[in-house]
Amino acid sequence: MASYNLTPVEVPQVETKYRTIKTKIPVPESLPIFETLKKSEPQSMMGQPPIVWNKADNFTVSDRWGNRWIDWSSCVLVSNIGHGRKEVKDALKESIDQGLLSTYVFVHEKRAELTDLLCQLAPEPDNYQVFLLSTGSEATENCIKLSKTYAVEKYGPHKKYFISFNNAFHGRTMGSQLAGGMEKQKKWMVDRDQTFVQVPFPDGYKNTDTSFDLFLSTLKEKGVKPEEIAGLMVESYQGIGPDFLPVEYAQKMQEFCRKHDIVMILDEVQAGFGRTGKMFCFEHYGIKPDLIACGKGISSSLPLSAVIGRKDIMGLYSPGSMTSTHSASPLPTAAAVANLKVLLAEKLTERAARMEKILMPALAKIQQKYPERLGCLHGKGLVAGIQVVKPGTKTPDPDTALAINVAALQKGLLMFAPVGLAGECLKIAPPLTIEEAALQESLQVFEEACDQVLAVRG
Repeated sequence: MASYNLTPVEVPQVETKYRTIKTKIPVPESLPIFETLKKSEPQSMMGQPPIVWNKADNFTVSDRWGNRWIDWSSCVLVSNIGHGRKEVKDALKESIDQGLLSTYVFVHEKRAELTDLLCQLAPEPDNYQVFLLSTGSEATENCIKLSKTYAVEKYGPHKKYFISFNNAFHGRTMGSQLAGGMEKQKKWMVDRDQTFVQVPFPDGYKNTDTSFDLFLSTLKEKGVKPEEIAGLMVESYQGIGPDFLPVEYAQKMQEFCRKHDIVMILDEVQAGFGRTGKMFCFEHYGIKPDLIACGKGISSSLPLSAVIGRKDIMGLYSPGSMTSTHSASPLPTAAAVANLKVLLAEKLTERAARMEKILMPALAKIQQKYPERLGCLHGKGLVAGIQVVKPGTKTPDPDTALAINVAALQKGLLMFAPVGLAGECLKIAPPLTIEEAALQESLQVFEEACDQVLAVRG
């Protein structure tokens, strides 16, 4: 994938209600910070646009040299209710003043409040329980463990396969990467657990066959019988796009899982908590997962994740045998309770659905302006992605995607680094609180960045 250049560049100054660019980008005075990091941490941490965050407020991010950007990253789908919300800060201060910073799995009141709140968001609140963790990878890993445990205890060791999808991303731990669908992320494993099997994802662009028949025929080709499958996990939308499931496909997938008593897991780590105009993205499909992996937007701030699942599956492990050192840690838990209350009180899920009507037509207009280069546009609510390709093909063009990303950065619009199979996808994910005028201004800036780059590159 292409990487960012740390040479400061003179750029036009910008001063609007929401954006300010006063210096060269990157800021010359920031370079010693990058140099220190280059010496003290692995290069894997240096993949994002070269600015140094100093303050983040609602839907803007600022450095300490007077520059301010409209944020289209949301800390990678974390800050759903906006950066630095007073309600979250107040909840954290209250916990700090109380003197409760860590609890292991000893009970505290906010833990009960949060698990109950999350149960109320489940498809059948009385039939689901919640296990709190720290990261999305932990949540998906736990879903794998629970589904395989359920299968082995109920049916025996022959029900062992775990099905997921090509191009999927479920985290960076070993189990979550075995379930992931990106080959390059698994090379280090060498000899892999052969019970993890991937099938094509029906995105309609990279894979034009969106029929469930392809799912069935792929399993048959791989010698996997339905009665041998323990669990199936799918991202509610694949993060490399976002790429969504066709509704009919999702419903047939559920029928298949129900018929063969396969634990159906929806990975909502990136998609949940209002992002797509529904509390959970799977609601768009009219299905009910057995297990739901959550993270990111659950707190809009501190590290927290959760598995929301059927009681009979969640209760498979005895007391003390399914825990984590920082499960329901007081500060992230307090932040999550405050976050969910704001999300519900301000009806930010419904707001995301309304803002989609501004976001998607504007992006479609830009995509139609350059159909040879902007090959695919998908989105719902306040998440969208445009794949940049080489002229007239579906071949990823990561260099051009990065150039557009940098041009936007220089104009006061911040996105995270391009994603996708080769770094070709420009992802749009502002906080759900972004003002309508700011969204329209940022779309104009994005169009200017596309014009600047694509007019030269053709």
